Amino acid sequence: TAMELAKKRWNSVAKPIGSLGILEEDIIKIAGIRGNASGMKLDRSALAVMCADHGVVAEGVSQTGKDVTRIVAENFTKGETSTSKMCRISGTDLYPVDMGMDCEPTGQKEPDMHRILDRKVARGSGNIAREPAMSRTGCLQALLSGIYLAFRLKEMGYEILAAGEMGIGNTTTSSMLVAALTGRTAEEVTGRGAGLNDAGLLRKQQVIAQALEKYEKEIRSAHALSMLAAFGGLDIAGMAGVCIGGALYHVPVVLDGLISSVAALVAERIVPGVREFVLPSHLSKEPAAKWIAEELKLHPVIDAGLGLGEGTGAVMLFSLLDLALALYEDQTTFDTMEIAQYERYGE
Repeated sequence: TAMELAKKRWNSVAKPIGSLGILEEDIIKIAGIRGNASGMKLDRSALAVMCADHGVVAEGVSQTGKDVTRIVAENFTKGETSTSKMCRISGTDLYPVDMGMDCEPTGQKEPDMHRILDRKVARGSGNIAREPAMSRTGCLQALLSGIYLAFRLKEMGYEILAAGEMGIGNTTTSSMLVAALTGRTAEEVTGRGAGLNDAGLLRKQQVIAQALEKYEKEIRSAHALSMLAAFGGLDIAGMAGVCIGGALYHVPVVLDGLISSVAALVAERIVPGVREFVLPSHLSKEPAAKWIAEELKLHPVIDAGLGLGEGTGAVMLFSLLDLALALYEDQTTFDTMEIAQYERYGE
């Protein structure tokens, strides 16, 4: 009902009907998630950046070492990252979350923008080329932490959330998950991540191909939760939990790029219907991104070759949604302008 009312409201705004495209669809979707088509506000937005290390880095699939994960996580609290600067402009509060960095716990238990939130399940995940990434228990713990975080942030008054990540090596685990979940080959799903050269890309593809071959029988019969535990990472599991939490507590969750989109795909497979509560921000330049968009039947707003991660694309969408909502809530209608209303054709 709320979505139908939101669609009628868009149709009454003095502009060509449907002329804001996916942005109109996203506002309609948000109305449905919140169950209210009027008085909508997105003034308070929060970005949860899930941070974790990945054992597969030992296979030479990344340009940098895993120590970069912790360094960037600490810089989130200082406001010195690219995402931090974008958040200041969009008015978004950023919360770095230690889901599984390979270091001693340094955070605290309650969300604070100036401290890392401690939700550490383990000191990094296993090397998927040689062993499962997580135990089933650890995977469930990470999922539940993400679900509870979505609840806690809504309880703190946030009206829209975003899922971001920081984890060296996580484009490898993400690509592995996409291949396992969709039946694609390593070559089809694997990209250069943060900028691998040709030799690095080939090595990354080989690692994923070997893991797919090693676990071929398990993949054919495995549930999405088992695949997440075997091939994912604690950051991906945490973001999947945020997506599920958004559905449970009726708060929209904006996805960033490849890694958060993989998390949404896993969440949808575990709890069908989650896709109705997430909004993709952009189409990542990673090749696996298009397969995820097809699987989830979701349409990203931005197609600009983005690949920075950390929630940057999601924060960009916050600003675009603010602009669209300003028109939606504006009272300039066909009636107030005393002109004939456009008709909607071609649907």
